[in-house]
Formats: sequence, structure tokens, C-alpha cells
Amino acid sequence: QVHLVESGGGSVQAGGSLRLVCEGSTYTFECMAWFRQAPGKEREGVAAVDSGGGNTYYADSVKGRATVSRDDAKNTMYLQMTNLNIEDTAMYYCAADGGVCDTRWPHLRGFYYWGQGTQVTVAS
Repeated sequence: QVHLVESGGGSVQAGGSLRLVCEGSTYTFECMAWFRQAPGKEREGVAAVDSGGGNTYYADSVKGRATVSRDDAKNTMYLQMTNLNIEDTAMYYCAADGGVCDTRWPHLRGFYYWGQGTQVTVAS
């Protein structure tokens, strides 16, 4: 059975940094991605990375502040974010699927497997 488990969320001051972790079970997915959903807003793509880490994708809102990476040997994906602002406050979700990211990110329907999310709150 496939599981995706996020961790690393929490409360942070504006301008601070954090690292989110997504641990997958057993299977190495071709594409893993981070999405987020703020209260009252639609879920949106944040970043994605193909197996091997060679191809990465970012939303314009986080470009230059976020780095997505993965360790396929551990079935784990990371999201390092810096210079956080209040607009980054959201529930962050890990998503994964068997096809390459280019054919599915940032579309929610492109991902079959989802984690339960980890909350990130940025305070001013």
C-alpha cells in the first residue's frame, strides 16, 4: 500500500526558513511534487521533481526561494524554503505519480497519490 507522509511544518517568522519532508513507502515514483492550500483558496502547485532529481519545476511565487530535491534511495522528497512571507501560510501536501512531471505538474489531476499535509504558518 502506498503512503506519503509529510513532516517539517510549523510556525516560523517572516523572513525565516524551513524544510519540508515527504516520505514515501516502498515505491519510487517518477514525479513527486509539493502543493499547498491556503484557507479559502484553491490548492496550487509549489514545486515538483522527477526521479533522479534532474528536472525540477517551481511556481513563480516561490522561484528563487524554494529548492525541491529528492533521495530516491529513501523514497523521500524535500522542500527547502527561505525568506518566507505571510502568503506562504498554507497546508502543504506531497503528491506523487508514475509519469514524468512535465506531463502532469502543476495540475492536481495529474497526481493519484497524496499525503495528509503539514501546516506551515508564517507570522509577521
